[in-house]
Amino acid sequence: MRVYLPATLADVQRLLDDGQWMPLGGTGFALTPTLREAYSAGDDEELAEVAQREAARASIRLLAATESELPVRRVVVVAERTDAVPRPDLDTAVVRISGPVTEKQVVAVHVDGADAEPSVRAAVECIDAADLGDEDAELTLGDAEDHVLAWFATQELPFLLELL
Repeated sequence: MRVYLPATLADVQRLLDDGQWMPLGGTGFALTPTLREAYSAGDDEELAEVAQREAARASIRLLAATESELPVRRVVVVAERTDAVPRPDLDTAVVRISGPVTEKQVVAVHVDGADAEPSVRAAVECIDAADLGDEDAELTLGDAEDHVLAWFATQELPFLLELL
């Protein structure tokens, strides 16, 4: 199953340094049967984008909870996993994996560009308020989510981090 894992640039650095990385709580997002049932229309590619957007939002939560000297950008690590278990009790696209993600399992990484950084930084500051229904905070979060994540192949990751 293709899994979209919320991450930070520091997590990508760990993946490259150690050859593996454990997502917080083993939590990821995927095109699950429950997600498919929740939408009356949409092909697999469109529904996978829904899972990726959920992972990108979760990346904002990770950024809010951690400190790093690296730029504040949303990151989604895409991996192929056979152990992903849907968690419909948490949300329609949520899955859990049981162990670390290895470099071999990574298919691609999606990262915000530098132009998104001010919007992402603002979203980090108000993510909790947005979750609690604050309309202004939700608009700020939406500004960050309007930025399209750039796609990076696995062989490009060392260069991505060098360019930051």
